[in-house]
Amino acid sequence: MPRPEKVQAVAEIKERLEEAHAVFLAEYAGLSVKDQQALRRELRANDAEFKVVKMTLARRAADGLDIAEFDELLIGPTGIAFADGDPVGAAKALKEFAKTHDVFTIKGGLLGSDFLTAERISELADIEPREVLLAKLAGAMKAPMANLAGLLAALPRNTASVLKQLLEKKEAGAVVAAAEEIVAEAAAETADDAIDEAAEVVVEEEIVEAVTEETETEETETDSEATVEASDDAVDATDDDDDEASTDAEEK
Repeated sequence: MPRPEKVQAVAEIKERLEEAHAVFLAEYAGLSVKDQQALRRELRANDAEFKVVKMTLARRAADGLDIAEFDELLIGPTGIAFADGDPVGAAKALKEFAKTHDVFTIKGGLLGSDFLTAERISELADIEPREVLLAKLAGAMKAPMANLAGLLAALPRNTASVLKQLLEKKEAGAVVAAAEEIVAEAAAETADDAIDEAAEVVVEEEIVEAVTEETETEETETDSEATVEASDDAVDATDDDDDEASTDAEEK
């Protein structure tokens, strides 16, 4: 039976694999403690974290991913870099570090749920930072501000999808084309959300109106009943007075 601490360790690794925007595997055997600390600082500056874990536990955590290529790399002295922010920044940091440290080798990784070879990670590192891309796209697209707002909203939400498109379209002008597709998708999603919200508002207004009408009707009916009851009481009182008057007259 697995020990509780191992079960917890596997659960933590699995959670990190699922939540990270990208995951990079690297062989670090022979890397000094000082160099490891320097690498961690570089990755932290790019909103990423480098972890050294037991590969047996990592393989258990990755079982649910069902990615054979990724599982095959989970052997030997392998460290895992989890990119919680822009995957491009983390890939750049790893690539630059590998250039100056021969014992450090990038093995592969994941972008979202897609497997990346070491070569693809190198290509990912060559993509310009998010801020630069946004500046270029804003000028190249010459689109209305609404489209740019859609792009700004889409990039953080669909980071892995955007980067995969950019990796697949390296030729000139493809970046803008990919961005325009993303803007269109974001605009469609925004329109759908607006329609749903409008429908909800209409339904709510109809419900409120119906409840108001029903309440007013009930109040009217109540007022009418009260008026009728008051009239009946007045008639009864008049009849009683007449009866009393008749009785007095007879007695006299």
